[in-house]
Amino acid sequence: MKVLFLSPHYPEEMLDFCRGLAEVGAEVYGVGDQPLQALPARVRPHLHHYLQLPGLMDEEQSIPRLVAHAREMGVEIVETLWEPLVLLAASVREGLGLPGMTRDTALGFRDKPIMKARLLEAGVRVPRFGRADSIEGVLAAAREIGYPVVLKPVAGAGTADTWRVDDEEQARAKLATMGHVAEITIEEFIVGEEFTYDAVTIAGEPAFESVTQYHPPPLQSRSLEWISPAQVTLRDPMIPATMIGVELGRQVVKALGMDTGFVHMEWFATEGGEAVFSEIASRSGGGKLMDAINFANDIDIYREWARAVCWQRFDAEPARRYHVATVFKRAQGEGRIRAIEGLDRVRRRCGSGLV
Repeated sequence: MKVLFLSPHYPEEMLDFCRGLAEVGAEVYGVGDQPLQALPARVRPHLHHYLQLPGLMDEEQSIPRLVAHAREMGVEIVETLWEPLVLLAASVREGLGLPGMTRDTALGFRDKPIMKARLLEAGVRVPRFGRADSIEGVLAAAREIGYPVVLKPVAGAGTADTWRVDDEEQARAKLATMGHVAEITIEEFIVGEEFTYDAVTIAGEPAFESVTQYHPPPLQSRSLEWISPAQVTLRDPMIPATMIGVELGRQVVKALGMDTGFVHMEWFATEGGEAVFSEIASRSGGGKLMDAINFANDIDIYREWARAVCWQRFDAEPARRYHVATVFKRAQGEGRIRAIEGLDRVRRRCGSGLV
């Protein structure tokens, strides 16, 4: 199986997804904007071929070049797990006439207002939302929705340029820092605990599912410097407290037309026991989440994703033995971290529980 894989070196998790592809028998044709010799040494052995393509994100330039390259190589599958390239991969697929996610389907995982509009039509509980490309448009939408609201880029990822604002004064202040964002989505602020739903799907059906809880919700942790954010990947996502999120995830996957691949969804559990959708991407989660999933289930999720993509199978049987916590220690203040102290004490205290 010949797989064109966009950005095999970044983010860091892509190195192991490339390894997974090679281990299930795929020939990996990597494409990135860096020269081959600049790629990490541990990914290069898993690449059957590599094309450096400067300006990879310039779709007008890269789509015809990638289609021609893939056709010459006899590529059968086009994949990426880096969110900024999801639409590009879909366009290349369409240009080659290959199966997989179309650009229109990918848009539902990339453009947040389109995403929520499609889910609303399917009966999914989503926050009230709007979109705008001007300050006055944002403020008008915020007044209609009602403060507090969340401001975020229409095509953003993670919590970059994402803010809770409680009134118009705060909104204007944050908008002054978002001049580089072309279009903004305005969303109802949901009060509740925040979780992820992560799944590998095959032909639209989840073959593996996992739930992780954020401590505290990311919007809160990024706003308070003293917090070292944590996340706990649950060994069994099918417990009653999180099953509502699993069921929501399955509904969302179906409504948005997911085919085969990875989805990373975020959702809220309210005090009233309601699961409220936040957002979803057709990619793997970052922030060491893949490693936490591996430890929680005693599997290699990188390899199993590759097996699903190449052979429509997920062979691993999750052991579901451990809850796995990931803590991101954060220094306070600005500057460069020059030393880390106390790690030995932590290792002695945690023993074999620290990996």
